[in-house]
Amino acid sequence: MSESTWRTTTPLTRAQCEAIHAASVQILETVGVRLQEPAAVKLLAGAGARVVEDEHVLVPVELVDWALTQAPAAVDLYDRNGERKLCLDGSRTSFGPGSDSLNIVDHRDDVRRPPLVSDVENGAALCEQLPNIDFVMSMFLPADVEHATADRHQMRAMLNHTTKPIVLVSYDFRGCVDAVAMAEEVAGGSAALSARPFIACYINTATGLQHNTDAVAKLLFLAERGIPALYIPGCIAGVTGPATIAGSVALTNAGMLVGLVLSQLKRAGAPFVMKGWGGGGLDMRTMVYGYAGPDSRRIAAHMAGFYDLPCFAVGGASDAKLVDEQAVAEAALTILADAASGADLIHDLGYLESGLSGSLALLAICDEIVAWTRRYLEPVEISADTLAVEVVQEVGIERQFLATKHTGAHYREMWSPRLFERDNYERWLGGGGLGLCERAGALVDDLLAAAPDIALPASTDAVLASIVSEAEALVRR
Repeated sequence: MSESTWRTTTPLTRAQCEAIHAASVQILETVGVRLQEPAAVKLLAGAGARVVEDEHVLVPVELVDWALTQAPAAVDLYDRNGERKLCLDGSRTSFGPGSDSLNIVDHRDDVRRPPLVSDVENGAALCEQLPNIDFVMSMFLPADVEHATADRHQMRAMLNHTTKPIVLVSYDFRGCVDAVAMAEEVAGGSAALSARPFIACYINTATGLQHNTDAVAKLLFLAERGIPALYIPGCIAGVTGPATIAGSVALTNAGMLVGLVLSQLKRAGAPFVMKGWGGGGLDMRTMVYGYAGPDSRRIAAHMAGFYDLPCFAVGGASDAKLVDEQAVAEAALTILADAASGADLIHDLGYLESGLSGSLALLAICDEIVAWTRRYLEPVEISADTLAVEVVQEVGIERQFLATKHTGAHYREMWSPRLFERDNYERWLGGGGLGLCERAGALVDDLLAAAPDIALPASTDAVLASIVSEAEALVRR
């Protein structure tokens, strides 16, 4: 893919990308990583990596170079019905919410409260109907079920309330296995799911240098089955990585490259999605990690273009505590910035409070912002028809263009908002004089009230319920 097609904005030169890559590889060859999964250590050792001690491995550049030639440049995601919906190849950005917020700011009363399974269901149902939301995550961590098995409840809720592609999060390896088993039941078997995956799994590691057992086990499990893995090494600049943006990105990138090598050693050609953010740190005044800061945006996503790999970025999120002016401003800025970077997937739309809370109303506003952003980033058609010189000649200087066939043919092409106010003052006042947040809340209620019945067949849902019950029984033992 040429540089002109894989990214809209280019914050890094090719030489700078090469420097970050060289630093990442040097870290892997000289510092190495700690892998708390014996199967991963065995894979690397068998491929020529040096095992310093049981879990400490030095990864040679040759393995990284090989893995980069094996991983697919494009990853397809399907919907629940087996139709291809997303092609992650750098040509189009897709958007979705985040997962596992500990609170919901309820749009009906603006009260911050613990979320319920019903909130996960409502989030999925809302995503199903918002036209610019392309994939679904759970949004909330439900507090009305056992924490250890909440991920199974989330998966069942999403499978029953959306047909869109799902990015799942599991709390341990067994949770990932159960989620895949649920998806296989819906797809019609493991072969059907591998052929047309409608799920991808978000995997967090502790840091770029420490890869915990569950994370690596999930990665290998998914690679074996051909299910896309989003491998996301954690890094907080100045805490678990260098305080500089470049250093933090290089360390995070090193961790991502280890995941890439492992996935390709397990199954060459396994679909792999890299982290599209990194380099951010704590606000040292508050010790809070900011979701919406400008410092490190676009850098990691540009590295994805350098590698010709799909990437997973962050946007539509705010550090505000309410759906207020700050929340909307930060949501808009982050969606636009990361979409302009060419990120393939942008998640966390609707997040508040640095990820600790979520809002369905903010998600609806983000849907409108995405529509605006997509139109802004669309290429402009320049042709004889759009230049309309003949129309100008026909109309002349004194007349207007309202009655021309050209206007009738093209006026609907102008972008028109759904939530943003564009009426005159009198009609706005006559409609209730509502602000954006109030309109968004009303839209959420309207969409949820009119949600179509897309629940799975009772026999299929019974299998999902049994998987949830078995997991809960294991926790109680």
